[in-house]
Amino acid sequence: MFHLHPFFLLISLLILYPTSAIRSFPDEIIDTKRLKLDHVAEYIEAPEYQNGPQCPVLARKGESLSVCDPSLVHVAMTLDSEYLRGSIAAVYSILKHTSCPENHFFHFIAAGSDLPKFTNLTITVESTFPSLSFKVYQLNEIPVKKLISSSIRHALEEPLNYARTYLAEILELCVSRVIYLDSDIIVVDDIQKLWSFPLTGSRVIGAPEYCHANFTNYFTNEFWSDFQFSKVFEGKKACYFNTGVMVMDLERWREGDYSRRIEKWMEIQKERRIYNLGSLPPFLLVFGGDVEGIDHRWNQHGLGGNNVVNSCRSLHPGKVSLLHWSGKGKPWVRLDAGMACPVDHLWAPYDLYQQQTHSDSL
Repeated sequence: MFHLHPFFLLISLLILYPTSAIRSFPDEIIDTKRLKLDHVAEYIEAPEYQNGPQCPVLARKGESLSVCDPSLVHVAMTLDSEYLRGSIAAVYSILKHTSCPENHFFHFIAAGSDLPKFTNLTITVESTFPSLSFKVYQLNEIPVKKLISSSIRHALEEPLNYARTYLAEILELCVSRVIYLDSDIIVVDDIQKLWSFPLTGSRVIGAPEYCHANFTNYFTNEFWSDFQFSKVFEGKKACYFNTGVMVMDLERWREGDYSRRIEKWMEIQKERRIYNLGSLPPFLLVFGGDVEGIDHRWNQHGLGGNNVVNSCRSLHPGKVSLLHWSGKGKPWVRLDAGMACPVDHLWAPYDLYQQQTHSDSL
């Protein structure tokens, strides 16, 4: 393959791939081994982990792994410059603790409005995890932005927060099941245990549920005063669940057209203001009371502290398989500022960030 100057590569991408709702760049278009751009953050290369003899043998097409291999564990995450450090740590933690690391395929969803930044993110993942099987998909933010309403936190208004709604459309049709993870997590257990968790009956998603939470607080008086809205929970034991950790049956999602169901509630929100948070309430409206409950050890969430006050939280009693820094505070920010919470030191061993080649960030 001949070398392309970055400028001409990006121009070619714009010509060949006009804007559409959701798309990914074919592997042959961006050769990240050859293309090197400025302002790429430096990360320590992660150790290479290999399968043990007990792991299923993967079917490979040439030297590349087929995304449709039935032995794969599929993990989906978003990828952006602000949370890149968290994403790298999350991937590292998964590979370090899983029994069959070569059998994992990572699907990264990135915003596509800035092609150099998009390419830099891809390069960073590949250079940090040279043997990782992954693909980066491009989310066109324009149609998503039209559906997003203002939230109590500006960060919750970012289109990538809604990428989980479109995974069934973004990923290949042969991918029938996926684990979705936020970028502010680390896994300290074998993620294959979470992957093998059954979704009984016709349930589409599985997640740890929290039935002690005051469910009414997630919606406004406008919502509860209209029976046409509130009846969605009639006859259900609707419990809160955090959408940052979900096992998703993508075949059932596609069959039920759940992306459209979520979008309908987002459209109502634009007109009536029925909730104040970001992407969580539409999920509660569609799936509340019909979620496969997973053990709480798989989402020790809230470690980022309160959404308003950057406060420290401690772990809940019991076993822990996944730690989640949901909330305002992120461990890498607090560690760098010398204001780390005790739980942030549990995240630090997975931090592969080294330095930046330039003073500018990604």
